[in-house]
Amino acid sequence: MKRYYSKFLIVALALIPVALLSQNPAPTPSHPDQAELSKVEEWVLSQGTVESIAAELAAILGLGSDRLPVKLKSFRTSDGVSHTFAVSTNPSQKAIVISALKTIVDKMKIYSVGTAWLTDRSGTLRQTIAVDASGARVLPDNARAAEFNNITAFFIKKAPATAPSITSSPSPRTSATAARRKEEAK
Repeated sequence: MKRYYSKFLIVALALIPVALLSQNPAPTPSHPDQAELSKVEEWVLSQGTVESIAAELAAILGLGSDRLPVKLKSFRTSDGVSHTFAVSTNPSQKAIVISALKTIVDKMKIYSVGTAWLTDRSGTLRQTIAVDASGARVLPDNARAAEFNNITAFFIKKAPATAPSITSSPSPRTSATAARRKEEAK
């Protein structure tokens, strides 16, 4: 009996990691524009508006059970969807939440409809959630990966270019050597 029990225990221990991996699939590979995404993060942190993410949304994203302090930049499209890039200002939460949400006013209720993604400066998609009138629910990351790439590209285009500034060349003057030669020629 002990021999069967030990074999069962070994099999069970071997299956636990497999079961955990199937519940928590590997993150989607990094966004190809990783350097640009970190530039967007820096831009939002330096010029963004101080806000907070609702405790319910922070909880479903795995960012704690309290409101998450962030700095954000948001742009409303012509169809009323707000594209928002929020960077956590909580030192213990290195997170970026990107969302495409439309606010709906329905009689006495106000709610948002759309998608939110959890990522970091590497652009690795960590979590995707769908938001609607009934609340938020976790989606498989591949369900909205193309939309995530589109909204990330949107913010990369919106961020001001931070290319090194080109200094103008000095005004054309006669160099000391040329001036000396000119004097010698006289």
